[in-house]
Amino acid sequence: MSKRKKRKHSKEFKLELIRQHEEDGISYYKLEKDNDLAFGTIRHWHTSYKSYGEDGLVRCNSMLCRYSAEFKKKVVAEYLEGGISTLDLAMKHGIHAESTVAKWIKLYNSHEELTDSRPEGGMLLMTNDIKPRKTTREERIKIVEHCIAHSNNYALTAKEFSCSYGQVYSWVRKYNEKGIDGLKDGRGRNKNETEMSEVERLQAENRLLRAEKKRQQMEIDLLKKLEDIERR
Repeated sequence: MSKRKKRKHSKEFKLELIRQHEEDGISYYKLEKDNDLAFGTIRHWHTSYKSYGEDGLVRCNSMLCRYSAEFKKKVVAEYLEGGISTLDLAMKHGIHAESTVAKWIKLYNSHEELTDSRPEGGMLLMTNDIKPRKTTREERIKIVEHCIAHSNNYALTAKEFSCSYGQVYSWVRKYNEKGIDGLKDGRGRNKNETEMSEVERLQAENRLLRAEKKRQQMEIDLLKKLEDIERR
């Protein structure tokens, strides 16, 4: 199946589809199907329009969104209290996209700190300034464990362990390809790195498997919540 190509749409086009939904009662699904749009596109436009007016249909998310950590915590707390959907929260608080609220909830459920918003790519640019450093095999296992448990967030992991983004990406890739053996440093003076005992290997593998299960469960829980919201 070929992927739908991302197209740019005019403000007038978006307004017309929003009008058809509001005034003619045509569902998002039918409008998206008739206009060859991805599922959720018109709902996103509608939320942006209600939050920001016509300006929300022409400006990108990074231009509109600067949220404080306290504001994010307030929105997540309101969601966890129940009785309000991520879409309604976005509309109530003038948040550009429903998916933004869902992302904050996912971060909170992952026990990650909600911080003040940075410009798009801010964390990646910051981690790009961190130089590669020498690590032990145990450190590499901990780094990969953290990255997997946090949905392969390479930038977050690089910042947490003060190593380069490229190192984290490389170690996760090697682990996915070769398992624990991929995390052995076979270069230069470290090529004779002490072999792991069978017990150490099993303990490390169990930690990494638990991290993967944690990531999968978080994604399943979030999808269930979003599906429940869609059925309301």
